Amino acid sequence: MSHKRFAFSAALAVAVAMAAAADAEIKVGFIGSLSSDTGLSTLRGAEIAIKELNAAGGVMGQQITLVSADTGEDVTEGIKAYEYLAETEEVDFIVSGSIDDVSLGWLPRMQEYQIPTLDTWTSYIGIIDMVVEDPETMAPYFMNIASDEALATLYINFGADVLKAQMGFESVVILAEDTAFGGAITGLVTEALAPVAGIEVKEIITYDIGTVDFSPIFSKAQASGADFIYQVSSVNSQVISSQYVKLQVPMAMTGVNVAALGMEYWEDTGGAGGGISTLSPVPSVGFELDPASQTFVDTYQAKYDSRPVVPHFNGFNAYWGLKQAMAAAEEAGGFDDVMAWSKAMEGQDLVLEKDGKLWLRYGFWGADEVEEVTGRTYPHNARFDLTAPYEDAQPSMVVIQWQEDGKVGVVYPPEYATMEFSVPSWVPAK
Repeated sequence: MSHKRFAFSAALAVAVAMAAAADAEIKVGFIGSLSSDTGLSTLRGAEIAIKELNAAGGVMGQQITLVSADTGEDVTEGIKAYEYLAETEEVDFIVSGSIDDVSLGWLPRMQEYQIPTLDTWTSYIGIIDMVVEDPETMAPYFMNIASDEALATLYINFGADVLKAQMGFESVVILAEDTAFGGAITGLVTEALAPVAGIEVKEIITYDIGTVDFSPIFSKAQASGADFIYQVSSVNSQVISSQYVKLQVPMAMTGVNVAALGMEYWEDTGGAGGGISTLSPVPSVGFELDPASQTFVDTYQAKYDSRPVVPHFNGFNAYWGLKQAMAAAEEAGGFDDVMAWSKAMEGQDLVLEKDGKLWLRYGFWGADEVEEVTGRTYPHNARFDLTAPYEDAQPSMVVIQWQEDGKVGVVYPPEYATMEFSVPSWVPAK
């Protein structure tokens, strides 16, 4: 070979290598509903994080691109969406804004494809149980929201400290939607509310998510003789909320109401949402923000002018979680070695402070760490603190309440409260 030909070949190789490097990219897939506030919160949080990462040089010298797959909050469509991201788009990482039932649908596909995946909305404890039982095939999976067992634990504290001690409530009737989420929360609350908070569960009423007339259900709830209603609603929650107000049901109603987690709740209920209180992951509506979280919201509102006007908690989870996933990829040398990436992701830990105190923490429980209150492990679940003062992490959840004038704030725990819990004006004093 002549020197000329060798020089040409070397130059060609360099050019090809440079072109390949220029074309190299990290592809992120979003899976969730593109027409829901929940799904859009996750998608937009991911979009902002990716834009900021790319502006800072990308990851491992590569730019990040984002593709999406719509689940329509349907299990079958969710499975198809995951398959599309894995097989057609060949994504490196997936960020999910899926509801519980949809995540349960595509989880076997994740175990099969072994694509690093972050769930930002689903809180189903059964998925964390799968991580405990099968750590190898579940290694790519992380849930950066406190699981519903932690949610229920905080609610039990709210039940004991506020509902019973302050309000004098002794018994409850549970109105729960017929979903995996509804079943999980109902089970946890039922098992703990009576023995721990000292509140008797009079009856459990399960309803279909397509229910449009709740008057017979509310009548049955009143007939139970319970002091208050605990609702579990993640789908079409505006309907049960507005009917509760319009019917002036003479019982306080608290629980888990996903519609009430967004600033659009008041408009969606036609102003008929006062008195509703709900558990919420943090940050919630009415929750004071640390400076870093406020900067994210400011960026979000400057970029988007359609609902949700403020991202739901999972939008924050997507924003910080995607950045952590990419930092883990830098540490692990990419996403190809799933176990290496998983180990690096386990070590991600971000503490956000407000007024010099821990306010929010984005980190994960280790496989062998035992949470002292529940006495169990939560591998790959968001780190939370169940005992005040909250020094190790933020509380698993907070309780927020919408007042009759449309104001919303945190009512529990006291360290994060911005207003006091109250019953609606039409509910007779106990």
